[in-house]
Amino acid sequence: MILAGVAVIPLLASVVPAPELWPRHWPLLAQVLVAIMVADFGITTMHLASHKIGMLWRFHAVHHSVTRFYGLNGLMKHPLHHAIETAAGVAPLILVGLPAPVAGVLALAVAVQLLLQHSNADYRVGPATYVLALNEGHRFHHLRWAGVGDVNFGLFTLIWDHLYRTYSYDPARRFSSAELGMAAKPHYPSAYSAQLRYPFTPDGGC
Repeated sequence: MILAGVAVIPLLASVVPAPELWPRHWPLLAQVLVAIMVADFGITTMHLASHKIGMLWRFHAVHHSVTRFYGLNGLMKHPLHHAIETAAGVAPLILVGLPAPVAGVLALAVAVQLLLQHSNADYRVGPATYVLALNEGHRFHHLRWAGVGDVNFGLFTLIWDHLYRTYSYDPARRFSSAELGMAAKPHYPSAYSAQLRYPFTPDGGC
């Protein structure tokens, strides 16, 4: 369902009428980079809001219920929250006439980045760790202790986290899967159907 939600981005770019405000004459790579930065700002901002606004957190909590780092966990989200987050990043682009080919590359980049950001692979990018939102820094976002995980919200970059003062990273810090998840809800449901329903229950506010 989440992959389908990502795949709908180029479809929307093809069918939604919009003014020709997008710089279609730019090289494809430049267009993709601009699209990524705009989407990154919207998604990062909505992600931050999802940790601060109770109603949004109800649905975002599904993603934080995981207790280990694993690539496919990047796609483990409540479909409703995924739709809201994607809309925050993509709607401005669609409204200015994002071309379908650029939207297709953006959709692929989002899917790949979600896998990379949550993978448990030991890959290093040197000083770029302080700018790119990869797994080495994103692990700090999934720490289970209250308030500790309110850092590193970026999807593609950490630029907006630096501006929002939500950036945190300690290269010497090591922790185990016992420190991931939600301390307030250690028994959060793991079954897919239960996770779909849980945000609508009295206990779903976490």
